Amino acid sequence: MTATRRPWLVFAVVAAALLAATLIGVQRYAAATALATLEQQGRVDAGLKVALLRAVLERPRSLPLLLARDRDVEEALAGPEPGRLAALNRKLEDLVAGTNASVLYVTDTRGVAIASSNWREQSSFVGNDYAFRDYFSAAMRMSTAEHFALGNVSGRPGLYISHRVGPQTAPLGVVVVKAEFDQLESDWRSAMRPTFVTDQNGVVLITSIPSWRFMSTDTAVPQTLQAVRQSRQFGAEKLVALPSVTLEQRTDGAELVRTVLPGDQEETYVEVSLTVPSTPWVLHYLLPVQPVLAAAARQAQLSAVLVLAPILAAAGWLIRRRQRILSTIAAEQRARQELERRVEERTRDLSQARDRLQAEITDHRGTEARLQGVQQELVQANRLAILGQVAAGVAHEINQPVATIRAYADNARTFLQRRQMQPAEENLQEIAGLTERIGAITDDLKALARKGRGAAQPVILCDVITGAIMLLKSRFSGRLEALQINLPAPQVLVLGNRLRLEQVMINLLQNALEAVEDRPDGQVRVETRLSDDSIVIIVEDNGPGIPPAIRDQLFTPFNSSKEAGLGLGLVIAKDIVGDYGGRIDAESSSNGSRFTVELKRADT
Repeated sequence: MTATRRPWLVFAVVAAALLAATLIGVQRYAAATALATLEQQGRVDAGLKVALLRAVLERPRSLPLLLARDRDVEEALAGPEPGRLAALNRKLEDLVAGTNASVLYVTDTRGVAIASSNWREQSSFVGNDYAFRDYFSAAMRMSTAEHFALGNVSGRPGLYISHRVGPQTAPLGVVVVKAEFDQLESDWRSAMRPTFVTDQNGVVLITSIPSWRFMSTDTAVPQTLQAVRQSRQFGAEKLVALPSVTLEQRTDGAELVRTVLPGDQEETYVEVSLTVPSTPWVLHYLLPVQPVLAAAARQAQLSAVLVLAPILAAAGWLIRRRQRILSTIAAEQRARQELERRVEERTRDLSQARDRLQAEITDHRGTEARLQGVQQELVQANRLAILGQVAAGVAHEINQPVATIRAYADNARTFLQRRQMQPAEENLQEIAGLTERIGAITDDLKALARKGRGAAQPVILCDVITGAIMLLKSRFSGRLEALQINLPAPQVLVLGNRLRLEQVMINLLQNALEAVEDRPDGQVRVETRLSDDSIVIIVEDNGPGIPPAIRDQLFTPFNSSKEAGLGLGLVIAKDIVGDYGGRIDAESSSNGSRFTVELKRADT
């Protein structure tokens, strides 16, 4: 194995191990998070299902209570005449038609049904003895009772809700309503989530999976189930165990179970159990785990790969870079050794051919002298090129202040000749201020090279614009009427440095005025727009626009459409605006150009 391949092999092994460990770790974390989220979702959904079940239960519960106090029921039980019983049958039939009850019937004190809502049907309850039913005996003892059972006539499961008629000392009979949950179970099935309700013995009563009805959970006590079988509460059902195995107990009544749905393969679910208020029942809600875990694992592993990929790429780049450095060092060392070998050979040749060697040494020295001369010329040319670029940049930026100084100097000389000292002194003060501006401009050029930032302070925007216009008077004398300026109020302040911001405005205004100087209808509009935290300055002209080749690299150094331009003005302007947290944008077409400068407000 070569020295070059060994680091890559180690890198591949470490990267594979790191990737595998990371994927396993994030998969476990994603699984835990997904399960917690699934449990929370299950509790919310189960809570809604419990609320719906309670609403379904409350509607039929009021019927036995109201009928137990109904005069027609009391009279029929007290004197069961054919006319009264027929009227009661019709009344019960009408009540069932307007409620969710399956059947409504009245029994006497012996448990024999004397009237029923299904009196017209062949399977009428009238005349049947229900004294063996728990809901009858419990109602006779405790006034009211609820009992879920399998109908001995209809063979359909349902909740029997009963209420005694008359006081306990002199009972007249019992009113019974049977509530079935077919519609509720159908709604649960349409939700595609296994849902079922168990009683206090762990027997499934209501379920979205019909084959699970009257099966028992793993919490059911065998002795209790045997007693339920003997009571024939659920007919001949065997109350076998559900095809479900608990894998893990989780928080707040949630479990991780593995079960088999009818016609499906074994799958893992999160089972959430909630008690149903006002009943001894428990609602169980199952959510499949595998799709959620798979999606969470894919997302987490994708995120981990996206994070690790740049890291591994950087590590590979470092290894490659190190190998290149080592290769360069090795090549230099070989070259050095080769040179030493040749020197030794040359030394041996020198002893044999001194004269020839002397001539070669003389030629070598001449060649070396010529090379040194060429090298010095190249260094000098490079220095002159750099000096020319810097001088051109400085000349570009201080051109306006120098022209203004010349104008003020001429004016001062005229005032001195006229012995007008006050105006002459004012012109000299302006000249002094402009020299400071030139110093600030050279500092700005240095800051551009260093990418430095001057201290920001509140500046009056109006002074910045008027100061720039003043410096442009000498350059564009007689053509400033093309300017249309909407000055901001004096109290409007921006963050920056006045001299540097004036430099930006001078650049933009000069470019705009030069663009329209050959047009008789040339116009340059300057306006400001204020917002809560920023100020936008817009400089717009109706010139010919910026050529597309220049527009694409407008803020690139030495990119200019002017024959004598260096392309540094907009670069410096953008750097100054960026130093104070602002930005500058440009738009251009054949109808003109528009520059937008956004600065931070200092008066908010």
